Amino acid sequence: MLHYPLPLLGVCAYSGTGKTTLLTRLLPLLTTKGLRIAVIKHAHHDFDIDQPGKDSYKIREAGAEQILIASRQRMALMKEFQDKREEPSLEECLSAIDARNIDLVLVEGFKHEEIAKIELHRSELKKPFLFPDDENIIAIATDKPLQMKTDQCVNLDLNNPEQIAEFIIAFYQSQKTTESQCQTQ
Repeated sequence: MLHYPLPLLGVCAYSGTGKTTLLTRLLPLLTTKGLRIAVIKHAHHDFDIDQPGKDSYKIREAGAEQILIASRQRMALMKEFQDKREEPSLEECLSAIDARNIDLVLVEGFKHEEIAKIELHRSELKKPFLFPDDENIIAIATDKPLQMKTDQCVNLDLNNPEQIAEFIIAFYQSQKTTESQCQTQ
């Protein structure tokens, strides 16, 4: 298991299952409970968060390898990689998170990393389940009840974000309890 000073929980699924959609529904439910959350999202392709024509875009295109954009409301750091590198590891991404004001890190993608995960499964996609082969999956959120019995995972309703949020809060609380017990020993 990957060790990090904060609880980590992944959301894994095949493309098109609705990982981002679910996260956008979960985040307001979790933040109203007082949780401060960071999200790390893996992208499988070239992506750009900058707008052509904007100053930051012009500076990056001119050759800056790193650019930090800061305002009163937000700060964003972009790093350009010129080498033909491998996909970044979750550990590398976590090192960029400022954990001082965060309670929980939700990870979208990175399905092969060794962290606790909720698998999302949509039956209409006709994709196999990930959980039989991944012992880190602790829950499965499906759009239809599971037709198989598993002691490894809790079954959640993919269309019930409130239920999934309750599961995440219970996970967070159990991780904080375990962490405080380890610190006192």
